[in-house]
Formats: sequence, structure tokens, C-alpha cells
Amino acid sequence: MSMLEQKKELIQMASLAASGHNAQPWKFEITERGITILPDLSRRLPVVDPDDRELWISLGCALENLVVAARAAGLNTEVTYPDISEKINIDLKDAETEQDELFNALALRQNTRSMYDGNTVQSAELDKLMALPVIDGIFVDFFNESDEITTLSEFIRQSTIKQYSDPLFINELIHWLRFNKKEALSMDGLYTRCSGNPEVPRFIGQLFISGIKPEKQAEEDIQKLVSSAGAVMISTETDSRSEWVKTGRIYERLVLQMTALNIQSALLNQPIEVPEIRGEMTESLHLKGARPQMLVRFGHAQLMPGSLRRPVGQILI
Repeated sequence: MSMLEQKKELIQMASLAASGHNAQPWKFEITERGITILPDLSRRLPVVDPDDRELWISLGCALENLVVAARAAGLNTEVTYPDISEKINIDLKDAETEQDELFNALALRQNTRSMYDGNTVQSAELDKLMALPVIDGIFVDFFNESDEITTLSEFIRQSTIKQYSDPLFINELIHWLRFNKKEALSMDGLYTRCSGNPEVPRFIGQLFISGIKPEKQAEEDIQKLVSSAGAVMISTETDSRSEWVKTGRIYERLVLQMTALNIQSALLNQPIEVPEIRGEMTESLHLKGARPQMLVRFGHAQLMPGSLRRPVGQILI
């Protein structure tokens, strides 16, 4: 395989990463020394993510996938974070091939947004998740005690009601929902079958989403948390593009490890997306970092259909 084809393969693996609303807000450029990841601002989420915080986290997820895939291909990676420039540079250098369980999980990872079965995660598996190496400045807190889940539930209630009471939020969500197989051929967005919902024509789906009662949605999301084995919060000391990218790397590393252990996970980021509630969580939950970045629930559930990804030709510049 030529180096060009190998780089395209790495990009394809990177594109399997998680992103808000499955918007896939990334572009890739093949360079002489490696690969550059850039934001695709045409795919930003101005309502739910006005500061592009989650956009840069998504790019960090893609970066982690690329690093894992490169390691399996016998390539070392040297990453330059976007402290000054609005791009992530990855230099690739020959090294020994390192196969690991995270590589095997790349194509299997999914955001399983359904109800979970309520069973706990084995202590040995939880220990392995808690021992996962992190990057300096990134902090990970695990929650599985009933009082912690109760506190998180109240934050989820408040933030979900606030979001679903905002017509702009609803319109942005509808824009990215894919209500049937034909719409899913766009290979982006949130395919409703991935949440266990039936396929419907767009006009019916729009009516349904527009008619959701905020309190009912909040209760449903709380029940999803309660049905899970626990939750994880990733936080940082400050808000910067580099720390957002590093957050994405640790989130992706965490959920890849969960996938390798046959543990399902799903994002519950509503409390972090509402600024006033995000500010309350640090003290209430005694977080290690000052800035909550991602909230993830985990546990056991049946796998849902996987969301689609755009082909490399559409994300390569």
C-alpha cells in the first residue's frame, strides 16, 4: 500500500469518531509529513455549541482515532495542538506495529442512546476504565453512587427543560435528525433508528419533535441515566481549543475502552451546554477540573444500528 493510500485509510478510521449531532465537523488535508485536521465551520452547531467547544472536542475524537489507527499501522504520531493556528497537525513516522484492543473497537464504537438494563459493571472492568491513561490538564470523575446520580439527574432535568423550551434548539435538532433510511443516505446527522425509534416521513418527524413536552423529555433522559451503571464527567482547568481537543481524545479513548469491554455508552451533555448549569456542577459534584466538558453514561444495553459516515472523498481537501 502506498503512503497516500495509507493516509487515506487513517483518515477513514478517524472519521468514525464521535461528533455532536453526528455533524462530522471535520476536514482532512494530506501533507508531506502527515495529516492535518481542520474544522468544517459549515457544520457547526450555533445554537447548542455557540463557542465551538463541542466542535473542537469532536476534532479531538477524530485525532484519537487517527493516533490509534496509526499505531496499529506501525506509525508514530507527533501532534501539534491548535494553540495559535486553527488546525491540528499530525506528523507520521515509522515505528513498530502495535495492535491493541482499542484499534479493534474503532469500527464498533457507538453512542447507544437507548435505555440500559440497569445492571452494574464488573469491578475489574471499572478499575480498567479508571486506570486509563489521561493527558495532563484533563480530569476524569466517575459517578455511581445514588446521591451522585440524584444530583446529576436534577442538572439534567433543568438543562433539558431549558433546551427543549427553546424553538431555536428544536429547529437545529430537527435539521440534523434523519427520520428515515432515505434521509440517512446523507451519511451524517442523527438517524432515528439509532435511538430505537421507527422510521417516519420528515413532516411527521418534525411534528413529533416540535410537540415534545420539555418536562417529559427531561424525565425520559433521567430514566436513561438511572438505567445506566454509572456516569463519567471529563473536565479541564480552562476553556481553550487545545484543552477541548485533548478532552475529545480522552473521551474517545474512554469509550473505545468501554467498547472493547462490551460496555455501552451515551452522551448526556445537556447540563454542560447550558452555561449557568455548567457553572453549578463543578462545586456540587466536587469535580477535579474547573470546567466540565463532557458527561457520559455507561452500562449494558442492546446495540442499536450504527450511524453512517461520509466517505473520505467528501472530507478530504
